[in-house]
Amino acid sequence: MSDLPFGFSSSDGRDDDRDNDKPGDSGASNNPFGAAGNPFGALGGDAGAGFDPNMLGQVFTQLGQMFSGMGMPVAGGGGTGPVNYELATRLARQQIGDFRPMLESEERAVADAVRLAELWLDEQTALPAGITATAAWTPVDWLEQTLPTWQTLCDPIAGSLEGTWQDSLPEEAKAMAGPMLPMMAGMSGMMFGTQLGQGLGHLAKDVLTSTDIGLPLAPHGTGALLPEAIARFAEGLDLPGQEIVVFLAAREAAHQRLFSGAGWLRQRLLSTVEDYARGIRLDMSGLDQLGAGLDPQELFSNPAKMEELMGQAAAFEQQTTPEQQAALARLETLLALIEGWVELTVSAALGDRIPSTAALTETMRRRRASGGPAEQTFATLIGLDLRPRKLREAADLWRKLTEAADVATRDGVWAHPDLLPDAEDLDSPAGFIDRVIGGGTGTFDDPIAELERTIAEEQRKKDDGES
Repeated sequence: MSDLPFGFSSSDGRDDDRDNDKPGDSGASNNPFGAAGNPFGALGGDAGAGFDPNMLGQVFTQLGQMFSGMGMPVAGGGGTGPVNYELATRLARQQIGDFRPMLESEERAVADAVRLAELWLDEQTALPAGITATAAWTPVDWLEQTLPTWQTLCDPIAGSLEGTWQDSLPEEAKAMAGPMLPMMAGMSGMMFGTQLGQGLGHLAKDVLTSTDIGLPLAPHGTGALLPEAIARFAEGLDLPGQEIVVFLAAREAAHQRLFSGAGWLRQRLLSTVEDYARGIRLDMSGLDQLGAGLDPQELFSNPAKMEELMGQAAAFEQQTTPEQQAALARLETLLALIEGWVELTVSAALGDRIPSTAALTETMRRRRASGGPAEQTFATLIGLDLRPRKLREAADLWRKLTEAADVATRDGVWAHPDLLPDAEDLDSPAGFIDRVIGGGTGTFDDPIAELERTIAEEQRKKDDGES
């Protein structure tokens, strides 16, 4: 029996069937609320039939006692918002366990490695350095420093899920619930906070840098490495430790250059997640099966029964809409382009200086392809797959563009999101490279000029056809 609230079982975040864990697939991993997808599932019957007001009253009474006994707030986020971040932080720290503070020598080692990496990167990219401060983080440092970005990512998703189950309630249930609905929202926030806390606790012990999962999680301008995780990462590699640290510092510095130089990139990543969240819907067809024959008194007096109910969370599956699929495709392509650019730039900067660069590059590729902690966390929490499946194709596209033009032309593509290649370009980069080399990137800086050019081209084709 787990000591986590509401019967959630502690998980190591591993899933041997990760390749099949996509949004819309059946399974509890795609339902961050577990059985809280509709807390009224215990009523039995479908959403509009078999409604028993007396049973509903018992459920509300028991829920009130449960919340009071646990000393938990009724609002989603320990005050406001759809996620209880206070609970998430507490559970994450429990998951992290004991840790040692960073030594001054480790802080100096990180700063020296970043300084050296920046010097070498200057020769291989037109983007200026983006790191203004370096840090050696403990797992708890990572948790505290990245939590604001996690809030930005999770709030729209949890909010959409909360609205979905409330909209699915029968009107009679809504009328009887009255002021109890905020309490139910609090339960949803606690459910999501529990899942988030478990996921972040695992992630905090495994990430190597602040940009390890491809997202800008750290405060702007901060370059951070996590020495304890790097030491565990190095244990399975027969490579010099100093080379590993410089390699990871170069990846961190390259990511920071990209996020700093392309000022629109951070917001584009976060807004794509929000686009996905807006389309979230839950399939409530299993509502009657979830609570059929369940005694509310037994539900709240028998912890094992509550845990059994949570295990039936697959009754509420997320339904992936075409809009969500499009958002996921955009996110996957953007992450592949980021990772491919970082891989190429770091390899070019370190390849002649650090003998283990090629081996470390391949290790990082396999780490991402096999589904690391980031992919597992997102698949569990929000159904998002952060695995850039076309990483090799993206790195190849950037390499070919560099060879056909130069570093400045390649990096100039990041000046505006409309200049970036799309998923089709990754499969067939020749056309994209021809467009960049032939038309350059300057025409996109002036939308009026681009419109005039398009009109002139269409008029020319019309004149040719008439002649």
